[in-house]
Amino acid sequence: MQLLVVGGGKMGEALVEGLLAAEWAPPGAVMVVEPVEERREQLARRHEGLGLAATIDEAVAGGVDPLDVLVAVKPDHVIDVCTTLRPHRPRRVLSIAAGVTTATVEDALGEPTRVIRAMPNTPALVGAGMAAICVGAIARRGDSHHGEDLDWASAVMASVGQVVVVAEDRMDAVTGLSGSGPAYVFAMAEALIAAGVAAGLEPGTADVLTRQTILGAARLLAESGDDPAALRADVTSPGGTTAAGLEVLAWGGFDELIAAVVAAAAARSAALGRA
Repeated sequence: MQLLVVGGGKMGEALVEGLLAAEWAPPGAVMVVEPVEERREQLARRHEGLGLAATIDEAVAGGVDPLDVLVAVKPDHVIDVCTTLRPHRPRRVLSIAAGVTTATVEDALGEPTRVIRAMPNTPALVGAGMAAICVGAIARRGDSHHGEDLDWASAVMASVGQVVVVAEDRMDAVTGLSGSGPAYVFAMAEALIAAGVAAGLEPGTADVLTRQTILGAARLLAESGDDPAALRADVTSPGGTTAAGLEVLAWGGFDELIAAVVAAAAARSAALGRA
């Protein structure tokens, strides 16, 4: 076994799919622990040869050394998972739970386990994710493993998108920006569709116009390499239609609202870490 994945939900499956597609490991070298039988059956149908188990103890019944683990469960389940992992003495653990610090994971594991923390986002489901990673204190102290652990975690997360390395005290800000960010874009899409309908468009037309506009703008931003302000200026003629719309955004305090949104999500991430 090259990787034990605890949690077969959407994000866990997305990472497994990315790793298999990148040929990081063959299906038989990845074991997914998923307690819900119906979900295990779905995973078995979608990924032929993938290892599946209902519990951690079942997954490692024959003993695995070294044991590398990806914890892909909800934040309030992380400590229970790590407590169960503890007697199996994993070599390193990568957690993608929002707000849960590396120190919390290290404490729950009990052994001097090298812990890496990642904050991915849901576009990972289509291979376009953005993740930030950081290492815990034990990995930092073991200088000979520091780069190795970062490379390993980066390879796992890069299978479904892009990766940056940050200090752990920046992870709450990452959560507020990119971790929760897709939801802000989806909320904007909802509002644009509703506004288009209110302006006289058919719902289906407003929907396709919104989807393609967001996709095209995102691709232009990503592929042009230009500053967002320059791209905005390129489409904004003085006294034109875009300028009229942007004036309303400015009047409504758009920049301040976005700052408050990111700050609120970051604060909630910090609160989860203290819980």
